[in-house]
Amino acid sequence: MTAPARRSRLTPEREGELYEAVIELVREVGYEAMTMDAVAARSRSSKATLYRQWKGKPQLVAAAMRHTKPVRTSSVDTGSLRGDLHELARQIGDAAGRDTAFMNAVGHAVHQNPELAVALREMLIEPERALLDQLVRRAVDRGEIRADAAAVEFFVHMLLGALPARKIVEDRFADADYLSRYVDAVILPALLGS
Repeated sequence: MTAPARRSRLTPEREGELYEAVIELVREVGYEAMTMDAVAARSRSSKATLYRQWKGKPQLVAAAMRHTKPVRTSSVDTGSLRGDLHELARQIGDAAGRDTAFMNAVGHAVHQNPELAVALREMLIEPERALLDQLVRRAVDRGEIRADAAAVEFFVHMLLGALPARKIVEDRFADADYLSRYVDAVILPALLGS
């Protein structure tokens, strides 16, 4: 039996396959035990191809997370702040419990690996934060909230902080229903009333 031929050119389809391989490996063995050799073998790519595209494992994992993330913040624009927040709540809540093993592995690893923390911030967190800032700016432009509202500074923290907080406090995922109620009880009053 001969091994399948390795391919080095990354089409968008191959890139998607490679990202899925990364996510699967992190689920199976954790971030620390996942190697570029294992990704190359699983995705039938060469290590040289991986290193040409990504500087190393932290950047590859961050890129895989960005590519496979279930929430598409850029597509949220319902025409109202409340509508946008409820759409985000639905998307985030629908995905909350879907990939616990992967998020636990990466969450643990980020505290041990500063390079992973930097890669996640640059490739995932900051671009998403910029999109969430646009969501708030649209609400300001529509006159829904004041530009100088004190809670604007804490908007991203409020939105994302609910996810681990519910898991820690209640040992339950922040599902869509919970997040919708959280939006109405916490985020909107803070943004509208400050």
